Order: sequence, then C-alpha cells, then structure tokens
Amino acid sequence: MNEALLQFLWQHNLYNTVGLVTTGGEPLVVVNSGRPNRDAGPDFAEARIKVGNTVLVGNVEMHMRSSDWFRHGHEKDPAYKNLILHAVYENDIDDVAAGMPTVELKGHISAEVISRYSGLVGSREKLPCAGRLASVKELTKESWLSRLLAERWEQKLGDWNVLLQNSAEDWSNLLYWRLAANFGFKTNAVPLLLLAQSLPLNIPTRHKDNLMQLEALFFGQAGMLDSDFEDDYPRQLQREYDYLRKKYSLKPINAALWKFLRMRPANFPTVRIAQFAALVHKSLHLFSQIIEVHSVDKIVPLLDVRASEYWDRHFRFDESQDKASAKVLGKSSIENIVINTVAPIQFLYASRQGTDKLQEQSLQLLEDVPAEENSIIRIWAENNWAPENAAQSQAMIQLYNNYCSGRKCLDCAIGLSILKNA
Repeated sequence: MNEALLQFLWQHNLYNTVGLVTTGGEPLVVVNSGRPNRDAGPDFAEARIKVGNTVLVGNVEMHMRSSDWFRHGHEKDPAYKNLILHAVYENDIDDVAAGMPTVELKGHISAEVISRYSGLVGSREKLPCAGRLASVKELTKESWLSRLLAERWEQKLGDWNVLLQNSAEDWSNLLYWRLAANFGFKTNAVPLLLLAQSLPLNIPTRHKDNLMQLEALFFGQAGMLDSDFEDDYPRQLQREYDYLRKKYSLKPINAALWKFLRMRPANFPTVRIAQFAALVHKSLHLFSQIIEVHSVDKIVPLLDVRASEYWDRHFRFDESQDKASAKVLGKSSIENIVINTVAPIQFLYASRQGTDKLQEQSLQLLEDVPAEENSIIRIWAENNWAPENAAQSQAMIQLYNNYCSGRKCLDCAIGLSILKNA
C-alpha cells in the first residue's frame, strides 16, 4: 500500500463503501469522490460527501497516516484550511484539524487488490500485466488503444507544430524536414533532420533536375565529402559541392553525428541519403500530392525510389562490393514513412484546416498498413496480443514506452481493469 494506490482506489471507488464511519463515529457516504488535482493543493476537488445528515461539497486530502498531515506541513498551509474530509489508510492521530472529519479506509480495502497491485508494479516481466492480460476484455483493450494512438499523435504533432512555426507555416518545408528525419529511421533520424535544416528547401529545389548536384548538396552538408577519395563518383560530388557551398554560403553538419555501427549495410546513412536525394529528384510538388492521396497503394509509388547506380555496388564511398544490388526503398521502409510521416502530416494539416474527413482518412491510412515488426511488438505478440494493423502497433508502442516500462499501471486502463476485478 502507498499513497498513489490509496488515491487510485478512492478515485475509482475500489473499496468497500458499506459501513463507512468517521473517526468520530458518524456515518459517512461518499456521493462523489471528486476530481483528481494534479497541481499543488488537496488531492481531490469538487468531492461530495454526506456526514451524518450533513451534505458537504469541497476538497479531500489523502494520506497513508493521519500524522502525515503534520509531516507534510499542511497545518501551516492555507490551501488546506477548508477541507471537507481527510481520508487516510490508517488513523494514528485523532483530530488533526478542528472541524474536519477523518475516515480510516484500512478495513475497507481488499487484500486481493493490494496483492494484485504489488504483483503488477513488482513484476520482473517486461509486461507487468503479462499473467493477467488474457482476463482483460477485448473492448477495454480496443478502446484503450484508440486513446493511446491519440495520445501518441498529440505528443508527436506538438513537436511538429513547433517545426511548422519555425518554418513560417511552410507545409512543404515541414514535409521536407520530417521526410529527411524519417529516412534516417531511428538511428540517424536526428542527423538527417539537422542536415535538412542546414540546407533550405529552396536550394535543392533549384537543382532538383540534376541528381548529381542534389547528391553533392546532401552528402556535402552531411560532412561526408571531406576525404581523399579514389572513386570518380565521390570526386565528382566534391567538385560540385565545392562550387555549391561557396555559391550558397553553406556550412556542413558534424560528420561525427552519423552512426554506422550495429546496422545492416542497407540502412547505412550513406544509402539513405542517396535515396533521399533520389526522392527530391523525382518529386514535384510532393506535399500537394501527399495531402490529396488517401490510399496506401497510391502513396507507395510516390515514395518508391532507388539510390543512384554507384550505390548498387557500394554501401560507403570507395568500398566496392562484389555483388550488385539496387538500393531501393523497400516495402517495409515505405510503410514506415506512411506511418511516421505521411499519416501524421495529413492529420496535422486537416486539424489546422478544420477538416474532419481528412483527419479520418489519415487515421484510416494507419489501419490499412500492416502492423510494425520490432522488439516491442514482439513482446506483445509473445503475450498473445498481436496488433492487427499499424494503428494498433503505434498504440502498443505508446503503451509499452509510456506505461509498462515505467510500471504506471495505475494510469493504465488495463491496470484499472485488473484491479477492479480483484
């Protein structure tokens, strides 16, 4: 038992309400437990209780023990002067404040609830609810996933709004930045975003018909052309970049930011930069196309690119491979971009325009894309809860990262369901 659990049980009425009496012996009825207060001050506001024949409306403070009132210094704080109730797990000191009723909840809380809570937060499993997940109703899981997806997008799109403001509300620029970050995927997302931000969109736009110049701009800004190369291709890039850097007064980012270790060669940042250059070379008015297209089948061709021919036998400059293979952006990579860039930017644009239909279509995109495959999704699948599509897998990632890994079971609808059924 701890204060967080005590507040949780009070909020959700997970205690025996029969026979509640104040420490002064008066019958107590909790009509409404109140609204949790996440700011400074009493734990619950706008509660409604009946003490004897008197109905009281106001704030409730909760403690593990009555003596915590003094330990927390509430007797000196005017914010706690007009409480209607002091609810405690154990009453170890009577009448801590004149005229304020106190109720002890210790005898009204099931030992099974405490045991289940201890089992959740004390679990050594990756999923604290692993042993009880099957007992949770499907409707509870589905509704919770819907809320988690909204929560994930609220967090993500909050950052995107800042980027949009920093780009003077230029949607094409926002798409350019977010696509760049997405091409870096998880490992090199930050340096690729920094690369794009170091190279204003109007510059590659001027050179979009010349792939060599685009590659020179992107590799040069990546800080990857500062070597004595043997191959003609990187030497050509160097010559182009030297001219373009002086023309536009460009300054490359730190080359040490790029990560190659413990990666499949096909995911090396060199390959991803070449593919991103190919996308810029291919696309004309990409933002307007992406906003207007709401079918995955029609979005895939817009993102279906391959790196230039040099990369058929290379993963890094001057390191040739015996076997040639076209460095195309694979199906799973394109789906990843739909999930993490296309659908969110459609949703953000629709929300800023006040277009409900487009918001629904952006969410539908996620439902039309297969669920992601990664270490977090495998954990859920191993516990017999596999996502059916990308909308669910995104929500499950949010659930694991923001709730399960931190053992925040009291903030989770699944944790609530498990404790309610104790």
